[in-house]
Amino acid sequence: MQLTDLSKHAKQILQSSLKAVDPYTLIKQQIRRHGDVLILPDQYEVDLSRFKKIYLCGAGKGAAPMIRAMEEMLGKNLHDGTVIVKYEHTDRLQKTRLFEAGHPVPDNNTLQATNYLLDSLRDISEKDCVFVLLTGGGSALMESLPREITLDDLQKLNKVLLKCSATIQEINCVRKHISKIKGGQLARHIYPAQCVTLALSDVIGDDLSVIASGPTSPDNSTYSEALSIFKKHNIEEDIPTSIFTYIQNGLQGKIPETPHSDDKIFNTAHNLVIGNNRLALNIAQKEAQMLGYNTLILTSLLQGEAREIGTVIASIIQEIQATDTPVKKPACFLLGGEPTVRIKGHGKGGRNQELALAIALTNIKNPFLFISCGSDGTDGPTDAAGALVTHETVRRAYEKGLNAIDYLNNNDSYNFFDPLGDLIKTGPTRTNVMDIIFALVP
Repeated sequence: MQLTDLSKHAKQILQSSLKAVDPYTLIKQQIRRHGDVLILPDQYEVDLSRFKKIYLCGAGKGAAPMIRAMEEMLGKNLHDGTVIVKYEHTDRLQKTRLFEAGHPVPDNNTLQATNYLLDSLRDISEKDCVFVLLTGGGSALMESLPREITLDDLQKLNKVLLKCSATIQEINCVRKHISKIKGGQLARHIYPAQCVTLALSDVIGDDLSVIASGPTSPDNSTYSEALSIFKKHNIEEDIPTSIFTYIQNGLQGKIPETPHSDDKIFNTAHNLVIGNNRLALNIAQKEAQMLGYNTLILTSLLQGEAREIGTVIASIIQEIQATDTPVKKPACFLLGGEPTVRIKGHGKGGRNQELALAIALTNIKNPFLFISCGSDGTDGPTDAAGALVTHETVRRAYEKGLNAIDYLNNNDSYNFFDPLGDLIKTGPTRTNVMDIIFALVP
């Protein structure tokens, strides 16, 4: 099998997986309307005729197409809507007010849009229903702050947490405890109206309390845990004073905890996941099988340091080449999840590009093709979604005077792959189910 064939197949596999988790399509596939009744996943039914007013609100990179699908589903039953998306992740909406804001670092538009969203729900009652649509990116895009904390403080906090390689669970724990909307607090605003949340999962294990920082889900994390995260990553001195003081006040009981599962506000709230990484991998696997590959999904729960994961994946590629295990050639094995990068250099890149670069460094001689791609179309602060590696990558780089070790040590994977033409650039996909990772071994 030629390298051109591998490249063509890899493109088909990647495109099929991204198409499978298109937010608009997922809503249309998983929600049916019979008269005035919406039938949602898990056979949960919503009788629209029960409610005086029905609202839509949402946040995330893929929230706009979800809103568009729900607008079409609700039709004349929809009273009002508000959605907040990342810049350039817009859609054509009818009744829903769309705001663009900063991601991954919130900006002033974030706060203004969130205040508008909360104001639009101010007069709701038990006779109303609110559909909340969430995708990855919602944590940064939807935020309301206490008076003690400024936008500048929040921006500094986010940069510190991203730089120290805190997990998404850790980042969200801290965000919840300096927010007036995260960690179940949007559900508090919506109560006593009916609250139905539809989420596209971008987190390991599809934990609804973590997706977009769980604005409508019970939160069992605490101020104590938030403080321990600072200590764990040795960033206490880097945290803005106002935020550190606020969390300490919460620890001392001066500020209420986020609402737990026994809070009455969750009596009228229902949360559902409509798409995730496993769905994307399943469709990618079927596409690979149609192309003639023997397939194996290793995990959809991948976590850890990208460069270390790269070494492990490279060893699996070599094992298949040598022994036809754990899957026979021609083989396609797939992984999903979200690795992390501990930033020590001053280069440009993201976790998927760094993972690919680590595999390139193993300098595998026999034919293979590897792809690691962020499903949202963005990998770190770059315009790339990820990168591609083959058995020829190191040779081609050497011919261009590129030393892979130097680029990896400087966290500069983007500028390693860019001259080779091996960056994956999808543009905004308007979905987000973590990363799609696979290798083809002919």
